[in-house]
Amino acid sequence: MSERIRSYHDMNRRVVAMGLAVLVLSCLLPPGAGCGIATKEPYTGRVIALDTPFKVLAIRVPSFPQRSFDIRDYGAAGDGNAMNTKAFAAAIAACAQAGGGRVLVPAGTWLTGPIHLKSNINLHLEKDAGIRFSANFEDYLPVVFTRYEGLECYNYSPLIYARDCTNVAVSGEGKLDGQGKPWWQAREKYKSGAQRLYNMASGAVPVKDRVFGTTDYFLRPSFIQFVNCKNVLVEGLTVGSGPMWIIHPVYCENVIVRNVTLINNGPNNDGIDPDSCRNVLIEYCNFDTNDDAVAIKSGRDADGWRVGRPCENIIVRHCRFGLGSHCDGVVSIGSEMSGDVRNVFIHDCTFDRTERAVRIKSKRGRGGVVENIWLEDITIGEIDSDPLLLNMFYGSGVSSSSKATPKFRNIYVKNLTCRKARNAIRIVGLPESSVENVRLENISISSENGLSCTDAKGIKLINVNIAPKKGPVIRFKNSRDVIIEKSTCAKGTDTFLELEGERTTNIHLIDNDLSNAQRDIVFGRGVRPDVVRCK
Repeated sequence: MSERIRSYHDMNRRVVAMGLAVLVLSCLLPPGAGCGIATKEPYTGRVIALDTPFKVLAIRVPSFPQRSFDIRDYGAAGDGNAMNTKAFAAAIAACAQAGGGRVLVPAGTWLTGPIHLKSNINLHLEKDAGIRFSANFEDYLPVVFTRYEGLECYNYSPLIYARDCTNVAVSGEGKLDGQGKPWWQAREKYKSGAQRLYNMASGAVPVKDRVFGTTDYFLRPSFIQFVNCKNVLVEGLTVGSGPMWIIHPVYCENVIVRNVTLINNGPNNDGIDPDSCRNVLIEYCNFDTNDDAVAIKSGRDADGWRVGRPCENIIVRHCRFGLGSHCDGVVSIGSEMSGDVRNVFIHDCTFDRTERAVRIKSKRGRGGVVENIWLEDITIGEIDSDPLLLNMFYGSGVSSSSKATPKFRNIYVKNLTCRKARNAIRIVGLPESSVENVRLENISISSENGLSCTDAKGIKLINVNIAPKKGPVIRFKNSRDVIIEKSTCAKGTDTFLELEGERTTNIHLIDNDLSNAQRDIVFGRGVRPDVVRCK
């Protein structure tokens, strides 16, 4: 890391300390009352320069003319009963015709069908304003172009939707309620619809013919979706109960999501899913989700290769994962990553009472490359499974009609602590596609099981301190070119390092303190003692 990045983190840590104090107070509120960290002034039309480990990038914040269009002036009623779809559309049309500005949603409960935004529109919710979306599926017709789990199609409109727009925002201190339960309860229909879409995409059916949005061919829509938009902002809101994923930018550039609280407890209900996007900043957000909190994606299998748009230059910082008693709360890359994911920087984030913290997931047949991933200053409390999982056997990973294999490489983790976990760290490659070039530095984890690594090469562990309750501290199987340096083990440790597999070779131990281990190294079947070098 450069000195510039280090000084940048020192400054941000002070900001986080203030933000955490606000969180302690805010989370005394009942669930859904809004636990956002409102410690930053809103951005007002400027370029944000970001100091990152990869090429320095800048994200442009959308700016809007200083004019306002109140939805009440277009016939809207905030009693929670009147349907306001036409009023929202009329206010947006008038604002767009005038050259853009703010479409104002004042205090009240505003029932509506889908809201379609246009360029230079900021949909702004005042404090105590709530938009409640219709639970009638037919209100979300006609169908619109979308991407569903990495596959292009036409489906029910997202609840808030923008396509081919420049300078677009959803902002304010209000709340969005997607009334998602009816969508969740149609489980068999949306599962069969998803299988039909996968079969169509695998069979190269043209996108124009992949039409859903009927009771027979049913897919759940995203809550907020931007498609092929530039300069996007979502800020300040509390959003809950979406049909599926909450914030889903697709093919977008310059996206900012900040100071947003996302509560989504339905099935497969992700929080934020950047999908084949470029230059994305997610910061000061709080998550209580039933699936991935942030999932970075780039298309699925052949449809992802056809589109060929990577997800790149993604920053996730100062976010809190795990607002409720328990949530999945994971930051994921994949599993739909066939169009490649690169240049991701996740730092100064906290996880507690989640399933995992960070995982990269894929499988045989998916293809694609995940590379240049940085994690830094990650604080994890008690979680159910893994603080870090790199997994090429996700789902049905051993069977696929495609022979394309994914690649994971150039992954750097620094300053990660975890108080309690089932597994410390797991790295799972494929025999034909090893996980390559992973550096773990300044790691401290208490767990049931230690670090395990299978089918990997170029792994470097520096100052890694793991205290498992059982088994070895570190286990390598069929891995090579490994360096373990300046690491220790806790009192009562049975074995520090266990090696397995005929392809395990070139293991270097440098300046480690193994005095607390009953056994330094255990050599399993197929491993010769001369593969290890100690200094």
